[in-house]
Amino acid sequence: RKGRKHASSSCFECCIKCLGGVPYASLVATILCFSGVALFCGCGHVALTGTVTILETHFSKVTSDHAMLTDVIQLMQYVIYGIASFFFLYGIILLAEGFYTTSAVKELHSEFKTTICGRCISGMFVFLTYILGVAWLGVFGFSAVPVFLFYNMWSTCAAMKSPMANLTNIDSICVDVRQYGIIPWNATPGKACGSTLGDICNTSEFYLSYHLYIVACAGAGATVIALIHFLMILSANWAYLKDASQMHAYQDIKMKEERELQDITSRSKECLNSYT
Repeated sequence: RKGRKHASSSCFECCIKCLGGVPYASLVATILCFSGVALFCGCGHVALTGTVTILETHFSKVTSDHAMLTDVIQLMQYVIYGIASFFFLYGIILLAEGFYTTSAVKELHSEFKTTICGRCISGMFVFLTYILGVAWLGVFGFSAVPVFLFYNMWSTCAAMKSPMANLTNIDSICVDVRQYGIIPWNATPGKACGSTLGDICNTSEFYLSYHLYIVACAGAGATVIALIHFLMILSANWAYLKDASQMHAYQDIKMKEERELQDITSRSKECLNSYT
């Protein structure tokens, strides 16, 4: 029984040490980053496809008028694939770096010593995460543009349906997407008015694309928050590594001085014994 109790207590202590070695801050930031990137990439990809369908069906029926826009959207979809792959790897690397610099992990390995290479890598991650955070701020602002455009169209349709508006001629209410620069001015018809606009707002493509753009924008915002979280973690870890290296240098100097003092003491004792 005593052996079983001892084994269970040692196993419990090992589990506590392992749980203490988990970088929970980096883990939360990684989950938030993965979730934000997944929402942005998945929803953005499907929303772009729906946008092309709406434009081809209702606003630009001649293929040559929106050929450039179609190429740009396809390029953006390929970029989305690259973003998803890159941030999957980058999130794993940052999580591994969090494990590396967690103080609880260092206590498990008493021989751990920070190196110049380790500090340089941590500093490089700080700089790279800062650049990515600034870039994702731009992505977040850019992802809000289609939300604004779809909201304008949706609010126009809602105004036509509202009994409070008391509109006598709804055909005079139009949405012209050419003024946003999405399609050229010679595109036909280029705009939708009255009942045609209402029919567009009632399509599944419009409803799905509008809400997916909102979710994609929220995903971009979550990714920005995750990168800011990572930036704080990496800055703290870099400062910890710097302090740890200075502490190791101080300990090495102290050990050398103690050894020299012991050598001087032992020599003085030998000289005194030989004199007596």
